[in-house]
Amino acid sequence: MSVNVNRSVSDQFYRYKMPRLIAKVEGKGNGIKTVIVNMVDVAKALNRPPTYPTKFFGCELGAQTQFDSKNDRYIVNGSHEANKLQDMLDGFIRKFVLCPECDNPETDLHVNPKKQTIGNSCKACGYRGMLDTRHKLCTFILKNPPGGSASVKKEKEKKNRKKDKENGSGSGEAGSQENFDAPKAVDGDDDDEDWAEETTEEAQRRRMEEISDHAKNLTLSEDLEKPLEERVNLFYNFVKHKKDSRTIDAADKEILAEAERLDVKAMGPLILSELLFSVNIRDQIKKYKRHFLRFCHNNKKAQKYLLGGFECVVKLHQVQLLARVPIILKDLYDADLLEEDVIFAWAEKVSKKYVSKELAKEIHAKAAPFVKWLKEAEEESGGSEEEKSNPFGCGCRLTGPWVVYSSSARELRVETVKPDTPEKEEDDIDIDAI
Repeated sequence: MSVNVNRSVSDQFYRYKMPRLIAKVEGKGNGIKTVIVNMVDVAKALNRPPTYPTKFFGCELGAQTQFDSKNDRYIVNGSHEANKLQDMLDGFIRKFVLCPECDNPETDLHVNPKKQTIGNSCKACGYRGMLDTRHKLCTFILKNPPGGSASVKKEKEKKNRKKDKENGSGSGEAGSQENFDAPKAVDGDDDDEDWAEETTEEAQRRRMEEISDHAKNLTLSEDLEKPLEERVNLFYNFVKHKKDSRTIDAADKEILAEAERLDVKAMGPLILSELLFSVNIRDQIKKYKRHFLRFCHNNKKAQKYLLGGFECVVKLHQVQLLARVPIILKDLYDADLLEEDVIFAWAEKVSKKYVSKELAKEIHAKAAPFVKWLKEAEEESGGSEEEKSNPFGCGCRLTGPWVVYSSSARELRVETVKPDTPEKEEDDIDIDAI
């Protein structure tokens, strides 16, 4: 008996049909299992591999699954009724088969293991979009793309048949060799290059890259399932390796990609601060500005973590950096790594999340002149040389252009102080010499 693929449609003339699931319980005790007898036929009607709905049942039921493709046996451990599995299949169809636009099941999945994405395209309405990969089945799909191994075998068979035609295998001798698995003899000009594996350095390097890419894809989904602390440690080790190998200057894109892969992008600035900032933080802000911008641009959560990392750096080099807090904050602000509202929110509340409460109060006290200047956005047109040397009163000597704080100005102005140079006296002009 067949049922509608989309069982929410009650039309008896609905064109998309599938067989009703047939389940058979086998075994007893701990070895009891449910065999889905007609899973191949059901999956064919859905245009999906039979392993997908079987694995979906395992994910939903929390049970192990077994696949025997040669004998068409698809098993879910435990005892499960056919009606229950049929209702569960509706959930699989809704998530992984039906088009979200037109509700037709004429869809194909497009798996990109490198980007870890699963696309969905509809032949009926032309819809193209991405699937939500949060379901556990998506991990299985990424590792086992639809038609992966079968399509590869078919392509190899086609290539072999094409080579047979090119080599003129229609003769009697060649025909008698078709029953053997050994490679066929070919013309003397070709030698064994048609079937032997390339042994050049370039071919070996290419094969190693393919193996490493495949290994990365296998571990990718496993890393995402790890706890947050482990993923942060993986990211820390990745950045540290780049730093130790002295390749970090040009690795900003790789670092961002790794953070996104591990889903720790917001925490990236905290790790980068720990590894890239030291007592020379002002120079390092300029040097690694691009690295931090990839995380902090239009990302307030990442900016908050950057402020946390800044506090940790001040804690490590308290003697040298505590007095420079306002200047460092201004450097971060000028580099577009911090937005005003993030700084204001940070300044309003003293937190002991990253440093002790006593040190956090000192840091906030030192930052107060900068925060006040930022709020009022004021300048001073005049002032003594001592005031110009550092508008925040932290004892640091700055070089022009100067940013001067004043309680009477209305807007920010940058002024460059030039040394006084004596005017040259005009030389006497001898009229007779003209």
